[in-house]
Amino acid sequence: MPQMFLPGEVLAIAAQAADRLLALDSGDAALLYLQLLRRGGTQGLRWPEDRLGAALDQLRAQGLAPGELPAPPEPPAQEVPPPEYSTEDISQALADRASTFPVLVDEVERRLGKRLSAADLKRLYALYDHRALPAEVILMLVGWCIEEAQRKYGPGRMPFLSQIEKQGSAWARRGIDTIERAEEHIARLTRLRGREAEVLRLLDISPRPLVEREKAYIAAWDDMGFEDEAIRMAYERTVLKKQSMDWGYMNGILRRWHEKGLHTAAAVLAGDRDPRPIRAGGKQRPPAPPADQERRAREDMERLRRMMEQMRQEEN
Repeated sequence: MPQMFLPGEVLAIAAQAADRLLALDSGDAALLYLQLLRRGGTQGLRWPEDRLGAALDQLRAQGLAPGELPAPPEPPAQEVPPPEYSTEDISQALADRASTFPVLVDEVERRLGKRLSAADLKRLYALYDHRALPAEVILMLVGWCIEEAQRKYGPGRMPFLSQIEKQGSAWARRGIDTIERAEEHIARLTRLRGREAEVLRLLDISPRPLVEREKAYIAAWDDMGFEDEAIRMAYERTVLKKQSMDWGYMNGILRRWHEKGLHTAAAVLAGDRDPRPIRAGGKQRPPAPPADQERRAREDMERLRRMMEQMRQEEN
């Protein structure tokens, strides 16, 4: 029997929605509904305004589209790179007695245990001048980077100025430009160290250094306020679907629960439409839901597939 679906995540619609689309007997309305269901808006859909408006009116008449479509996401702001500082620029900055930069250089050299090269000085000056981080915040940044390097690689290891500049740029983007904000940020990073180890245990992953994307996922889950058993539940659903750990897929599950306000295992079991058994804590597992839901979704998709094929044949 030929496979009806392409590999990947299944996009299911309610049977009632499929019935309304079939009653419309409109290929444009069906395509637009799939676009809204898949993307949440019309971004990337290159239709003339009259074609889009007509299809949208049909969907609204059937209660299948909102009165106003969400605004397209704004393009990310382009980060301005630091200027190309010359040797003369650095010399003038070091000779400026009214500036705290010379004192900053001396202290950074003392902490790193080495003289800074010309390239190092330019990187440090970029944080001080272009990123406008105060000298005391940069020193806190350097101290944090030294601590991280020695924690990861052993006593005596020091970070490169390129690593310090990268972290400092991230601090500047987040508005960490005062001692108070730097202290709060470092305290949070310190707490997340322990949280990362706890999450790895929940995911059946042996202790190891995390890559930046994995750290970002765990930090986001922590900010959302998920308890351990909910994270474990999301992990088991991920493995059941993907047959292995998939950070992006698991993050999608947790974000969906977060949008519904489900942050505990009990809340997920009560409020999510697809509860699965959990293993954390050895609690009693509820029985798995019947397969009717998946069967109906497949039938809905098959009807849509046949309708799309018929529309293509009519167009040809």
